[in-house]
Amino acid sequence: MDERAREVLAIESEAIAQAADRLDASFAKARDLVLACRGRVVVTGLGKSGAMARKIASTLASTGTPSFYLHSAEAPHGDFGMVTPGDVLIAISYSGATQEVLDMLPYARSVGVPVIAMTGRLESPLGREADAVINCYVEREADPNNLAPTASAVVTLALGDALAITVMAHRRFGPQDFARFHPGGSLGKRLARCRDIMRTGDANPLVAPETRVFDVLFVMTAARSAGVATVVDADGRLVGLFTDGDLRRGLARDPGILDRTVADVMTRNPTCIGQDHLAAEALRILHDHKWDNMPVVDADGRPVGIIDVQDLLDANIL
Repeated sequence: MDERAREVLAIESEAIAQAADRLDASFAKARDLVLACRGRVVVTGLGKSGAMARKIASTLASTGTPSFYLHSAEAPHGDFGMVTPGDVLIAISYSGATQEVLDMLPYARSVGVPVIAMTGRLESPLGREADAVINCYVEREADPNNLAPTASAVVTLALGDALAITVMAHRRFGPQDFARFHPGGSLGKRLARCRDIMRTGDANPLVAPETRVFDVLFVMTAARSAGVATVVDADGRLVGLFTDGDLRRGLARDPGILDRTVADVMTRNPTCIGQDHLAAEALRILHDHKWDNMPVVDADGRPVGIIDVQDLLDANIL
């Protein structure tokens, strides 16, 4: 194993640990400015700082804080119009002396936008002008020449994550909120609810306990269901489940099963799941019990759908 690689990781991990030890009231003030923001959080920087700014803006936006990246060099050429009263500006410059970033401060002041600086030099022009400063100082970069923004870039990114997640926690931004902002991709699928995946309407046949098994089979076939019918009482509440498997096992014991009522052969009080539960939880239950499907119920215990393992797999619920 390359020892230089180990050294880089050690330097960067130590830099993050030291940044955690330096968190102070100024970080809390930055958090409060973001929490009080009634517009958008505008994040700016150039070079590596610009790359970190883009990622921080993205993390803020995806965790409940409207945010976008503004290129510092483009701002004085018309893009200042993106910054309006009610916004907060996060300006990133490790040296605190990047001229393009500093040039944004007078405009921010003119429209009453508070400035949060992310810099490694607290006494720099940026650090002195900001309303709150997040200290991104590192003792050294990870490259042998101590020049390339490596440890400082990682610390800046980590502190941006710390700010976004702290704000997220204060806002009680939960899994349902996260799912709303991430409907696509693997994150969205992991946060999908049973109501998003379950079969409803004709694909979820409901039958009364006194229905003959022969008639239940016709209902299941006509509905093109997943080989299952849900049995409900007169009040529409779940009392049982009848599946193709129940039919096969029943025929092995009693050739006359087709003339019996479904109440005689159904699985009574079957395991069910609420419609607001995660689809991933439904998959875990089905997998653990080696079942193919399971009723989905509302808060009153009434079946509103059926969730099938194949539908979960087709939706890439993992």
